[in-house]
Amino acid sequence: MNEFELIKKYFCDWDIGGAGGTRSDGTAVPQVSLGIGDDCALLNIPEGKHLAVSTDTFSEGTHFFKGTSPEAIGYKALAVNLSDLAAMGADPLGFTLALSLPDDNPAFLAGFSQGMHSLASKWRIPLVGGDTVRGALSVTITVLGAVADSEALRRDRAETGDSIFVSGPLGGAAYGVWARYRNISETPETRALFSRLDYPSPRLDLLPLLRLLGCRSALDISDGLLGDLSHILKASRKRAVINRKSIPCPEFPKEVPSEEQLKMILAGGDDYELLFTLSPENAERYKEMKRENPDLPVFYEIGSIHDCSSDFPEISFADSPDIPADIAGFTHF
Repeated sequence: MNEFELIKKYFCDWDIGGAGGTRSDGTAVPQVSLGIGDDCALLNIPEGKHLAVSTDTFSEGTHFFKGTSPEAIGYKALAVNLSDLAAMGADPLGFTLALSLPDDNPAFLAGFSQGMHSLASKWRIPLVGGDTVRGALSVTITVLGAVADSEALRRDRAETGDSIFVSGPLGGAAYGVWARYRNISETPETRALFSRLDYPSPRLDLLPLLRLLGCRSALDISDGLLGDLSHILKASRKRAVINRKSIPCPEFPKEVPSEEQLKMILAGGDDYELLFTLSPENAERYKEMKRENPDLPVFYEIGSIHDCSSDFPEISFADSPDIPADIAGFTHF
């Protein structure tokens, strides 16, 4: 197949209708005016919204292991980008795909396309363009979303007194990496941990509740809790006090040493849960709402935001002062 035949066969007939919008006069506006097939895609940005844009490259040997299933590669390549939209509080509009392939293997392309399509369909985010080239296996996705300025979840908006929350357990994906480096096979007991690595869930589902609670500061945990929390603290010029025992984590297999478990929880990354802050009033409001409606998503309160001080480190632990100071998140270089 040439490039255009490959695109047409595997990526052109997804039929994912975006949510669209309405003009001020009430008339409907399609989300995508022009998609795949021209020099550029044309998207309609809802009135009063910012365009949110994020790009990630997903490379074999760096972001996923050689031999990872094509379905998982396609799914996760899109998932990590959708997670950035969730971290900014943005609703999906569309995405582009730049795919570098060593060859046009039909089995790989079918699985890759299926994995990506399954997640795109769930969140109604259409593929609107991209490129394919021959080369080492690498996936670059750019996601486009829309968010009102008042609802943008920015790193520089944490305030002193805010409570720090995470949206789910941390360390499961890091176990998957640790196990694969050691050629430890998946078992029924560890299947959920490996799934956290291969099929992370972008937390777009939490946006309506976070907007209701007046959340203003957030990011997704891609490079580890400590490293990502540091981004918020630096942008907001604050420090944090964390309760180690409040951080949710999975049950790790017994063969994982306790010091490795600690690193997985604090610095493992790849979980793509949201880390966010709420004012004291909104934190209490959430707890009251949760008591009245147990079906609401579970948010885990793990610490608090404080003013910077030369007498305290950027991140300290109220209940675990002996945590090694050299634990840090993932860095790309």
